[in-house]
Amino acid sequence: MQENHLYRKVSIYLSSLASIEDSDFTNLFTGKKTHDIVLHLDPNQVIDDYFLGARVSWINEVKNDTNCCRTFVLKIRRADKRRILRPYLQHIHITSDELEQKKKDVKLHINIDTHEHNRLWRSVPFKHPSTFDTIAMESDLKNKLRSDLESFLKAEQYYHRLGRAWKRSYLLYGPSGTGKSSFVAAMANFLGYDVYDIDLSRVLDDSDLKTLLLQTTSKSVILIEDLDRFLMDKPTRVSLSGVLNFMDGVLNACCADERIMVYTMNGKDHVDPAILRPGRIDVHIHFPLCDFSSFKTLANNYLGVKDHKLFPQVEEFFQTGASLSPAEIGELMIANRNSPGRALRSVITALQTDGDGRGSLNIRKQLDDSSSRKSTGDSGEHSGIFSREGVNAMKDIRKLYGLLRLKSSKKSESFDRTPDRKDGQSTGL
Repeated sequence: MQENHLYRKVSIYLSSLASIEDSDFTNLFTGKKTHDIVLHLDPNQVIDDYFLGARVSWINEVKNDTNCCRTFVLKIRRADKRRILRPYLQHIHITSDELEQKKKDVKLHINIDTHEHNRLWRSVPFKHPSTFDTIAMESDLKNKLRSDLESFLKAEQYYHRLGRAWKRSYLLYGPSGTGKSSFVAAMANFLGYDVYDIDLSRVLDDSDLKTLLLQTTSKSVILIEDLDRFLMDKPTRVSLSGVLNFMDGVLNACCADERIMVYTMNGKDHVDPAILRPGRIDVHIHFPLCDFSSFKTLANNYLGVKDHKLFPQVEEFFQTGASLSPAEIGELMIANRNSPGRALRSVITALQTDGDGRGSLNIRKQLDDSSSRKSTGDSGEHSGIFSREGVNAMKDIRKLYGLLRLKSSKKSESFDRTPDRKDGQSTGL
């Protein structure tokens, strides 16, 4: 009663042949994906194929009308049989696997707290639209990473010859909103791999972490996000040793074949060097705040704009050191997507304000000059706010402006920051 896997592979392979489209008749079926059409042989239909210069024929033999006994019969000339039979069947294996991988519905798996029927994972369809074409990243780096993944897909025999597990580990590090998660999604879509997203806070202990790895499948991306934050919190249930063994232990070597391991961090300066050593991490990828090159990619993706009269002004702000994350810029563009000019002006305004704390010396000078023009009685209060909250200086100005309007009848009263003050506005400041 077991399914013959070779029969299924042959069925997939034959459905992909160009000769089936040239047949006098064939069966059409809808596939699993939208607008997907699948071709299948009719009962007792014959189809030809060519391999290494030899012609072979397949017959979809059905014993009776109930289709309960289905058979593929392969006919090969006796003179060609010894020469092509084994290579031909291997060719069918490889081709059908590639076709299945392309048509497979990618899934996102998340680990769950309750182990119902020894199941540690729950899955949903992975519909993230991110691709290498849409992510904002330097073109050379993007091409190198794409080539690295393509090389990995073809390297099974190479890794096994070296006595190493066929896996590749990536560390993505950089501030929040710089596109690390989108890059993981682009990797999964490019490879056609499932994603196993491990939430370490839900893992019971080191043994549970190993069991999670055991229940992953080949052709998958195994993801642990914000690993640096988890380790800084000094977890009690999962130890550093457990994390290290998960990354590069005996179990990993036995069960991580044809897998991509991805770890994300906001920064790696305070991470134990043992985690970052070669073997545990193969590729380090820095995700910085947006520069002008990344901005142009975002403008093209979000607004359909490859050039604009405001681009030189935007570039000038980036050159002064001002910057925003790709997520911040993307949100501004989405909100103003019907007017590219308004979207670009909103980005310029944001670079003037929120970008200040990231290095815009001109803007900082303007704020310092503005604060120096305050009266002596108020300067002490106001300058403390600018120096302490330089990153959000303009936001603080707006708050102060609102407070001044609300307190216009009490101009002589200074701002009180004591916690027992009953005035709600002053306490909020």
